[in-house]
Amino acid sequence: MSKPTSKSARLVAAEVLRRFDSQRVHAGPILERLSAQTEERQRATDLVYGTIRNLGAIDSVIERFSGRPVARIDQALRAVIRVGVYELVYSPHTPVHSIVNEAVNSARQAGGRKQTGFVNAVLRGILRHIVTRDAEPCESDAVRTLLRSPGAGCRFDVDLLPDPKANAAAHLSACFSMPRWLVDEWVAQFGAERARHICLASTRRPSIYIRVNTLRTDAAQLLGRLHDAGVRAEVAPPDEAGMLRLIGPQAIAQLPGFAEGWFTVQDLAASRVVRALDPQPGWAILDLCAAPGTKTTQLAERTHDAARIVATDVNAERLTKVAENVSRLGSDSVTVVPFAEIERGRGGPFDAVLLDVPCSNTGVLARRIEVRHRVTRDAVAELAGIQRALLVKAAALLKDDGRICYSTCSIQEAENGRLVRQFLATDTRFALAREELTLPSAEGFDRDGAYVAILQRK
Repeated sequence: MSKPTSKSARLVAAEVLRRFDSQRVHAGPILERLSAQTEERQRATDLVYGTIRNLGAIDSVIERFSGRPVARIDQALRAVIRVGVYELVYSPHTPVHSIVNEAVNSARQAGGRKQTGFVNAVLRGILRHIVTRDAEPCESDAVRTLLRSPGAGCRFDVDLLPDPKANAAAHLSACFSMPRWLVDEWVAQFGAERARHICLASTRRPSIYIRVNTLRTDAAQLLGRLHDAGVRAEVAPPDEAGMLRLIGPQAIAQLPGFAEGWFTVQDLAASRVVRALDPQPGWAILDLCAAPGTKTTQLAERTHDAARIVATDVNAERLTKVAENVSRLGSDSVTVVPFAEIERGRGGPFDAVLLDVPCSNTGVLARRIEVRHRVTRDAVAELAGIQRALLVKAAALLKDDGRICYSTCSIQEAENGRLVRQFLATDTRFALAREELTLPSAEGFDRDGAYVAILQRK
């Protein structure tokens, strides 16, 4: 039997985007199913996620130079054009002729000569207005440049964006494909320049970091094993103890040491939460929203597997993943229990409760690519209500001198500092011992955003 012909990464990416619905359907499962059709899986992934991250800006370019609303373009052709525009604007080292020719070939498979002519005309019409695909940011050309990194972007010969001096939030929203209300909040809270850096970080291709499992190895030993296997990695800064950054795309489960539980994937910002709690051997610790178990196992590592850690989650299906990670990493001090048993008082009271609450994910937009298309003010308000209820539940499970480690992967004040202060105002038994907001960053050792507060019971 002959081997099926492998499709190009662009063709697979276009098919994923054709099936993707930003409001209802996640791209990941579709990509997982279709990526087997190409030998360029990583490239297909980059094209899909890069296009979705920058979808608003891409569609504005298409509409500006095609003279047609994207909603009126055939769905299959629209996906092909979106991939082509993404590469033209955000992949400056990819040859133009390769982008256009393959887009035309993809359109031919989706239709006929009329479709190929339309795709060719749209992409070449956009090209005629690109001054340079690799421009340094310039204040005088801010309305003509779509940025892809802090130091580079694609410059056009016409104005595409609102004037940042007249309205910073409108400019950032259009340039980085962000909801306007969200950028309004960032500008109000952090100022225009920091909001710009948040937007850049939220559209970056995020690095993959791994946390060394100190119960089984150390950073030097793991680095050596990765090096021997030809896997490039580097040690994170000293204040990010035990963290390594992988260089280049990797199939994580195939890396040496994964099956033996030598490491787990975790972002720099997320790894700071348990360090802020500073758990001690001998403590009784509850991880109340434990899935998928990344921070649960970090608790075990930080306490040298000498604490009594109980992990639970209201989602019973996801709790299975916690048990799998605990087993792989060899965290013997962790017991995984159903949420109902915690409600019946099993294991308590506790010296500490880790409360990594469900949140809006606005600190991890680079990884949770669909969130920017779905998050709303109303959703944030609804989540804040859930978070407050979980704080009350955590408080009831503590010893008299216990502490709550409250954390989110959001950077919204409504889910973080404001909510914590509202809780402290209503439960005067607690005091704020520590608070830290980490903003997303695209520079150096890039990171996501996160918030953590330590609430000490008096």
